[in-house]
Amino acid sequence: MKNFKSCVTLAMALFILAPASMLASSHREAPVTALDRTADITDWYAFVSYNHPDRVTMILNVDPFLEPANGPNYFPFDPNVLYEMKVDNNQDGVEDVTFQFRFKTEIRLPGLFTGFVGGIAGIPPITSLSGPGSKGLSLRQTYTVTMVKNGVSTCLSCDQTLYAVPSNVGPRTMPNYQALFNQGIYTLNNNLSVWAGTADDPFFIDLGAAFDSLNFRMGVGGVLPAAEDADDTHNYSPDAVAGFNVNSIVLEVPTSMLTVDGKIHPAGEKQAVIGTYGATSRPRLTVRQSPFKDLNSGAFQQVQREGNPLINELIIGTGSKDRFSRDDPKNDSQFASFVLNPVLAAVFGSLGIPVAPPPRTDLLLLVQYEAPICPGCGPNDAGPVADLLRLNTGIPPTPVGSQKRLGFLVGDNAGFPNGRRPIDDVVDIASRAVAGILVDGTKYGTRIGDGVQFNPEGYGATFPYVMPANNGRNSVHIGPGQAGCSGQPNGICPVQ
Repeated sequence: MKNFKSCVTLAMALFILAPASMLASSHREAPVTALDRTADITDWYAFVSYNHPDRVTMILNVDPFLEPANGPNYFPFDPNVLYEMKVDNNQDGVEDVTFQFRFKTEIRLPGLFTGFVGGIAGIPPITSLSGPGSKGLSLRQTYTVTMVKNGVSTCLSCDQTLYAVPSNVGPRTMPNYQALFNQGIYTLNNNLSVWAGTADDPFFIDLGAAFDSLNFRMGVGGVLPAAEDADDTHNYSPDAVAGFNVNSIVLEVPTSMLTVDGKIHPAGEKQAVIGTYGATSRPRLTVRQSPFKDLNSGAFQQVQREGNPLINELIIGTGSKDRFSRDDPKNDSQFASFVLNPVLAAVFGSLGIPVAPPPRTDLLLLVQYEAPICPGCGPNDAGPVADLLRLNTGIPPTPVGSQKRLGFLVGDNAGFPNGRRPIDDVVDIASRAVAGILVDGTKYGTRIGDGVQFNPEGYGATFPYVMPANNGRNSVHIGPGQAGCSGQPNGICPVQ
């Protein structure tokens, strides 16, 4: 019991500035980003690399619900957006190491009606990102990677050309998409690895049920039977994100480049723990002057950020979401009232689910550097209340095949909220935290969940850990009354 309590404490320790939101992980969560999809961060991941325990992998996903068949331009990264991965390594809530990504678009066949074509009109199928086999790749993007540390900017990619992997148009145009996907993996200076392009969205959730006032399909409040809750390999409700793509940037970095002293530390030392988040920014002023190029001027202004999943989505009030998106994590104490009395907890209570009473000070404590995520942190190391996805780099990765979707809650210490992996079921974990499992796991430990236990498209076991983009010609989505729920009779997803 003591073990379970520690797991829960850690588990909640990170996700609860975010926990009071249990649903879609930052997909169109704020008014400003609902109108600016290419700068909208859908998900942020940070975890110790499965095959390299001395490295950390960070994944920044943007641009939600990309329909694979939606040509002719598909979904390039936005050249006017600055994409960033930020790391705090000294417990002050302020980034100390930043990785910046900028994209550039070229139209190589301006007379072509679409961005990609192959296998017709004398143009061979697309089999390469550059050189022979790339003729039909008209809309092509390159990008750069820059590290900012101690005020010094270092270009990590200036000795090579990096190509973003395009959307998976279909088998005639791209007969071996897996090969194109693999070509997008690059090794940079200092043993960094990078991949950028369109990929399958790894997030999973019964989104329609969640936003129909928590109208889950397996009963009041989505309380899972014990057998279903223990099942990580079958879905009992439709995954609303299945079949959709997302634009993804994946970076694998030696841990020594991220820690405060450039060393690798065991889990019990505070120097092993880093706080991470992703951000997107635009120039302060943009003037569209057709038929000429846009004019961008002024410093970059942050548009969106994400540390813990779900926080902006459901814990922050709509009137404050844009402010939250544009502010820095170190200033998050201004949003404390949303955590102390989370609306979602009251909703659970109205459904008959036991919830801990406000004020929820148990949630406030979880957004700082404290045990068990940071067992080496003392009273003076907590830092400010800040929405950072904290990761203890000294905790080794759980081998593929042994990872558990409920992460720290069930003893998988390498899982959320100790960082976040694609396999982690942040919907179920976070919702249980909102109910109060942190306060008392026996009293408020209801098995709340949406019945979607994993991503039907699977997960990558090695870098870049994301899966290839869904096929534009042949992709399908999963909905109520349709096939796609392997845990249900005949695999048909329930409507009720």
